[in-house]
Amino acid sequence: MIDSHAHIYASEFDNDRDDVVQRALAQGIEHILLPNIDLDSIEPMLKTEAAYPEICRSMMGLHPCYVDGNVDQTLATIYQWFSQHSFIAVGEIGIDLYWDKTYRTEQEKAFITQLNWAKEMRLPVVIHTRDSIEETLSLLRQEQDGSLSGVFHCFGGSIEEAKAINDLGFHLGLGGVSTFKNGGMDVVIPELDLNYLILETDCPYLAPVPHRGKRNEPAYTQLVAQRVADLREMSLQQVDELTTHNAKMLFKL
Repeated sequence: MIDSHAHIYASEFDNDRDDVVQRALAQGIEHILLPNIDLDSIEPMLKTEAAYPEICRSMMGLHPCYVDGNVDQTLATIYQWFSQHSFIAVGEIGIDLYWDKTYRTEQEKAFITQLNWAKEMRLPVVIHTRDSIEETLSLLRQEQDGSLSGVFHCFGGSIEEAKAINDLGFHLGLGGVSTFKNGGMDVVIPELDLNYLILETDCPYLAPVPHRGKRNEPAYTQLVAQRVADLREMSLQQVDELTTHNAKMLFKL
């Protein structure tokens, strides 16, 4: 099983990171993929990857919530990292209009810039959207020349949105939201294209039921897999094999 989106380099794990990784391994988690968010997260992320080189793999990108007036300078620094280290994806990137729309123009610029890096380096992208699915899809349609691939992480949208994402050749990352009673995913997951599904936690955020409201961790990937298995009337092993295959193909693991 692969946790395709985990921030285990975050300070929330500073006291027990090794225990968290060991619990993940005990649950059959083979890889934990680490998305970058800003300039400050690079060092702890790379340090975590170095501590668990067989398990953790890093991405590089600028998260939309950390885009500000210095976007050009920040992107220039982040871009330099691609020549210094091997990354599995450009991420996490995207558009977030939930918290603050002040830097909307800068967010769009950062998103398009990073999509072009992905084309240049032939890497998949990991996309974060919040209150911005239409805006994100519109920009992606504009930039998709057949060479872009990636995942809309933490997917919690409609069947129509899922189809629009798949039509662009993109995967859906299913996490803790899939287990929420009022999340609406119980009617969506049975209709999704299995060839485009991968699993994630987005830890330390969005812990699945029965841990909702507590710190999330990669071991809980299995709870998401079980939820998908139940809703699809499949075995846990089938979901594991399928989503692991999808993630390995997407991220070239």
